Amino acid sequence: MATLIRDPDGTKRVQVQVRKGYRPTIRLGKMDVHAAERIKLRIESLVVARISGSLDPETARWVAGLDDKFHARIARTGLLPSREQTHATLGRLLDEFFATLDVKPQTAVVYNQTRRCLEEYFGAGHLVTAITPLQGDQWRQWMREQGLADATVSKRVKTARQMFGQGIKWKMLAENPLAGVKGGCQTNRARMYFVTRADAEKVLAACPDAQWRLLFGLSRFAGLRCPSEHLLLRWGDIDWDRGRMRVTSPKTEGNPGGEWREVPIFPELRPLLQEVFDQAEPGHEFVITRYRQRNCNLRTQLLRFMKRAGVRVWPKVFHNLRSSCQTELEERHPTHVVCAWMGNSPAVARAHYLSVRDSDFEKAVQGEAKSGADSGAQAAQIPAQHAAAGRRNESQNGAQVLAPCGVTRDAATSCDSTRNGQVTPMGFEPMSPP
Repeated sequence: MATLIRDPDGTKRVQVQVRKGYRPTIRLGKMDVHAAERIKLRIESLVVARISGSLDPETARWVAGLDDKFHARIARTGLLPSREQTHATLGRLLDEFFATLDVKPQTAVVYNQTRRCLEEYFGAGHLVTAITPLQGDQWRQWMREQGLADATVSKRVKTARQMFGQGIKWKMLAENPLAGVKGGCQTNRARMYFVTRADAEKVLAACPDAQWRLLFGLSRFAGLRCPSEHLLLRWGDIDWDRGRMRVTSPKTEGNPGGEWREVPIFPELRPLLQEVFDQAEPGHEFVITRYRQRNCNLRTQLLRFMKRAGVRVWPKVFHNLRSSCQTELEERHPTHVVCAWMGNSPAVARAHYLSVRDSDFEKAVQGEAKSGADSGAQAAQIPAQHAAAGRRNESQNGAQVLAPCGVTRDAATSCDSTRNGQVTPMGFEPMSPP
């Protein structure tokens, strides 16, 4: 791992294998052999820490006491971060993180929200090495005091933990100050809402045109993600004969086989789709053509239609439509089939999509009432069955009841009297010992 080399002039140097094919040399100068051996052992500890990601306390104290010149020699081998990196600020860490970030624009928005919270609380000039686990817990509590939902706080804690994890990889800090900070659950049950068929029909009637009715129907009756999957739907994706449509999904395209999925053209959706098709101009590629502008706020418009329809405004206007669709489909189809149509997993469905409806309670109560009626009928039959059984037993106490030897009681009596020389008692009373 490391070799101590003694030069003829009395100087010492340590040759270390940092990685395969790379064996840099760290010059120690003239010193005692025992001192050089101790330095070699510390350098070997740095190699181990580079592999394991954890530096033992004694070596950490040794590194902290090195002068800048010798520290720089070791840093050039890649075993230590430079002193400049060691004193990295939160702002620099976040700059480097976002410079290497490769995510979709909407995901980048979520990451930027976490960055804003970190810089607002700690300050961009705060040293990352000075952020303690206690301050991490205090930051989480501060976000809750700002009125953020528990699910939002959980998401930002986990995102920030990922950012500091990259800082450890880049040797900007030794440990993650958010490693022990509780993230919590990202499921917000208060914002889950089931959109009934009755309310859906009212909103459909309030939509101003066929394309808006289809936008709404694709979300409520087919579970498409709005607006990404709606706006990518092409007429070439519609298979009228087989009753299917091919849905392109930007959200899951990074997963193997997640670039697209097939979704049934459900009976409720077909007339809405047919209406738009009948009005489509020749040569148009996309199904939705009117609401493709970047400044077109579909959520605001749908809220207006909901108020016009006189229905309750549900919390997450498009996601609640999608989750309502999955909740309904789960009643009629296996979970793995529904998740294939929706483009999610059973775990995600249970946490963020499936909801308990009033109709579920009503079915349970009706089922119990029916079961109670059935139980009452069964209970009424039991005395009659017992009475009938009693009459049968009385009629069988004579010649119809078989004795242990397999003959009738009259025959058994004759058999016993012949065998024992006495009359066998009748009935079920205990027999006297012979």
